[in-house]
Amino acid sequence: MRRSGILMHISSLPSRFGIGRMGKAAYDFVDFLKASETACWQILPLSPTSYGDSPYQSFSVHAGNPYFIDFALLEEQGLLTHEDYASMLWQRTGDSVDYELLYRNNLTVLRRAFAKFQKTQKKGYASYKKAQKYWLPEYALFMALKEKHDGKPWYEWEPELAMRDKKALDAVKKELSEEIELHSFIQFIFTQQW
Repeated sequence: MRRSGILMHISSLPSRFGIGRMGKAAYDFVDFLKASETACWQILPLSPTSYGDSPYQSFSVHAGNPYFIDFALLEEQGLLTHEDYASMLWQRTGDSVDYELLYRNNLTVLRRAFAKFQKTQKKGYASYKKAQKYWLPEYALFMALKEKHDGKPWYEWEPELAMRDKKALDAVKKELSEEIELHSFIQFIFTQQW
């Protein structure tokens, strides 16, 4: 049986927020694929991008890219208001993605959602974290440390952190507990939307 397919990354979906996301445009595209009897939708990796923003250069094979989290879906969950994200600048020009702006603003909006999430019942969050304990705590710690060090690579951090000294890691886990939890939350939301 012959089938047709389309290769198009989620980032290429239409969006007012700098990059395609896993919201209405994604669902509309799936409806289009079904109506056109297209059997396969191939995408690029969904993992978080690092320097250069290539989907093939990531901090984790398990984590999802926060750029793809749809704000309208978070608004439906009561974790954002429209004002939390709609008026922000997401792109300076119309012909390319401004990843620096996207990174900064996306994290700002997700912090707002996280603040509201912390006041809710957090349904399913504890079980998600338990199921993902084989990678999520280390990933969230790494991302919090990366932010603390202004995005510098791990080998430019303090030697005791770069070499994973237990005492230093225990201390920094306490210091960055809120940031670590933020990155765990982001992965939880990504998984829900995916």
